[in-house]
Amino acid sequence: MSVYDYTAKSITGEDIPLSNYKGKVLLIVNTASECGFTPQYKGLQELYIKYKDRGLEILGFPCNQFGAQEPGSEQEIAAFCERNYGVTFPMFAKIDVNGDNAHPLFQYLKKEAPGILGTKSIKWNFTKFVVDKNGNVIDRYDSTTTPESLAKVIEPLL
Repeated sequence: MSVYDYTAKSITGEDIPLSNYKGKVLLIVNTASECGFTPQYKGLQELYIKYKDRGLEILGFPCNQFGAQEPGSEQEIAAFCERNYGVTFPMFAKIDVNGDNAHPLFQYLKKEAPGILGTKSIKWNFTKFVVDKNGNVIDRYDSTTTPESLAKVIEPLL
């Protein structure tokens, strides 16, 4: 199994096989529009602009499971991201990342890269997973890890 075995619905409703991203380094993030970490969209977009041509894709997955900080519809989320942060990286439909209805991709990511002391559940918005060009999950980073600080992790993988 790898991330390439999963499909996710884009923010505009199309089914996107993650195999479309084979050969790319992926930064997969659960996002929210009304969170204290929401300004990380700016850093994510800057990272995307800097490394996109070298093979980085950032995949944003809105999630409303943490403090109901992503209450909007997909259209509202897309408009917010574009208007406030100029987001051009792929965004996906709102999902759950924990619990019985957790998206299968996030079930896989949590299994491959558990959190502190082996915990599986995601603790908050803007948890980040780095995936190499072969679809292997490299590591997991919590909400306090800034996108800018991940450049040193991503760059050698490109």
